[in-house]
Amino acid sequence: MNLHRRFAKLNDVDLFYLDTGSKGPAILCLHGRWGRGETWYDFMQRYGDRYRIIAPDQRGHGWSGKPLCRYTAEEMADDMVQLLNILEIDSAIVVGHSMGGQVAGYLAALDPKLVEALAILDKSPAGPAERSRIPLSEIKAVDPVTKDWPLPFDSLKQADYYIRKEATTEISYSYFMSSLIETPEGYNMLFSTEAMAVGIAYNQDWHHLLPSIECPVLLVRAKDNEAVPDEELSRMQALIANCRSYTMSHPHHNVYLSDKEEFYTCFDEFLRSI
Repeated sequence: MNLHRRFAKLNDVDLFYLDTGSKGPAILCLHGRWGRGETWYDFMQRYGDRYRIIAPDQRGHGWSGKPLCRYTAEEMADDMVQLLNILEIDSAIVVGHSMGGQVAGYLAALDPKLVEALAILDKSPAGPAERSRIPLSEIKAVDPVTKDWPLPFDSLKQADYYIRKEATTEISYSYFMSSLIETPEGYNMLFSTEAMAVGIAYNQDWHHLLPSIECPVLLVRAKDNEAVPDEELSRMQALIANCRSYTMSHPHHNVYLSDKEEFYTCFDEFLRSI
């Protein structure tokens, strides 16, 4: 399978995306915070012969633009509306992990005609009841994950040593290493640390959107992971009309990377159901 690497010019941002260009129904894959479309590579290999898989770098991440904005789920969902329209895709199966799951949920609730089915991976709608009213200019551009990292790293060796030391698992290590890039100043991250900070600052609870999601929904969570506790899963199931759930046997947050065969078995069953 040959991946196509392209840019789409949206209203206020250039969006980089991977595209299998395959025939068949479309699957839109949305990565989590600090991630890239590249993290879906194995998924694209798995399903690219039957589906057209599109995996963008969302705004603020990877090779996509990093404009001065609030990086809300609404803005990022609108990016996906524009991208699907540019690609002339009338509807897609949307799979989102963590932050990407929130963007996917907003897309399904606000533009239901574009979403044939939805998979939300290890993401709860819980958050602040109201969005922060702090002006964008006053948000401290401090990413809580990388704030103490000596960016840019002086060498690849230093970057490898430091990220491996900070990462809790091999999956986390690979996740961050995939966003590492050499620049004239040293080795830095492709994601914007300012965008990460702003997106977190303006996050908001989105339980109210769940009843508006009418398509089939799959909820996948990690075992014993704080991202989606039992009471939260029950609440989500009660609010979504057409919903099924699955708990992975592995505790890692990146459920589509932790045990790929287990995840694919679950996802295959979901695909057959729709």
